[in-house]
Amino acid sequence: MDISQTDEVRRTIQDMFEQILTQENLILSRTERERLFESIVAEILGFGPLEPLLADETVSEIMVNGPDKVFVERKGKLVPSRVQFEGNEHVLKVIDRIVSPLGRRIDESSPLVDARLPDGSRVNAIIPPLALNGPTLTIRKFEKDPLTVDDLVRFGSVTPEVAEFLKACVVSRLNIVVSGGTGSGKTTLLNILSSFIPTDERIITVENAAELQLRQEHVVTLESRPPNIEGKGEVSIRDLVVNTLRMRPDRIVVGECRAGETLDMLQAMNTGHDGSLTTAHSNSPRDTLSRLETMCLMAGMDLPIRAIREQIASAVDLIVHQTRMRDGSRKIVNVTEVQGMEGDVIVMSDIFAFEQQGIENGIIVGRLKATGIRPKFIDQIEASGIHLPANIFGARF
Repeated sequence: MDISQTDEVRRTIQDMFEQILTQENLILSRTERERLFESIVAEILGFGPLEPLLADETVSEIMVNGPDKVFVERKGKLVPSRVQFEGNEHVLKVIDRIVSPLGRRIDESSPLVDARLPDGSRVNAIIPPLALNGPTLTIRKFEKDPLTVDDLVRFGSVTPEVAEFLKACVVSRLNIVVSGGTGSGKTTLLNILSSFIPTDERIITVENAAELQLRQEHVVTLESRPPNIEGKGEVSIRDLVVNTLRMRPDRIVVGECRAGETLDMLQAMNTGHDGSLTTAHSNSPRDTLSRLETMCLMAGMDLPIRAIREQIASAVDLIVHQTRMRDGSRKIVNVTEVQGMEGDVIVMSDIFAFEQQGIENGIIVGRLKATGIRPKFIDQIEASGIHLPANIFGARF
């Protein structure tokens, strides 16, 4: 429905609303009248009780755990909302209204949906029998104005020196994995790192649900597709990663490695597609390597662990680990070089690490500091014509 049609429907609703108030002889204050009218419009044209939350720019995520249990994320912290539904049927109706225009359905035979709204917001819905306490809905809102590296510096998520270093790593075509837990800001950081890719390079992005917002001109965006109701037509992330190799990419950016596509990504990194970027769920840089190993095994190839580790050690240059802190802030806490193999172990070394200095008024105070270790790939950075400040790696450099 376009804007003109929406306005026409809204005027029709307004006329009917006024008629009903007159017929029923209902006397309402101006505020009550406006509130009631907007709630009716939201039910008919929008997503019911969720409309004010979707319009609230301070809300980054909406979580419906039940009719009277709606939570939102504001400034990194989860807080309860006053929004309520009439009951589980009302929640189901809103979920169906969200997913139906996307060509998806949700019912007992297909009780789980992961989709993307037209504005880019990420939607996940799960209903009984999988959700035991009733239908559940999660919406991660799409940033209309994506954050920049200057925003991260202003928020204290990264220092100017580390931001300069990370930009140098991207421009000089190092392979980078952004790691962290759920909600730690991995996709946001990946988007910022990808923004450093030179404008004359061809970028292919592969995502489960398109969230990256790259501003370069030469960008091709690919999105996986789930199977249809008959279980056919699926196009997986792995299918897309393999296909990117035939598309003459200068850079491959995979929104998140979750399974067997990890092996294909590593092989691409090792066969001339340097400068690739991706994210992975993990609790630390070392844990990231373990996760990559596990996901490679999910590819179904009968490879020994040592062979997988050699693939990882030769493919990945840098791990940037991000954490959502207890105060709700998101910070880069490790910038770690993958240095190669020693025996059966992958050798890693922190170049920068976050040092917490205390807590003031509930806010974590600390700084990302250089460890004094000069990365082995500094020659590759300098060969790209980039010369970082001599003291950027700390006193021991």
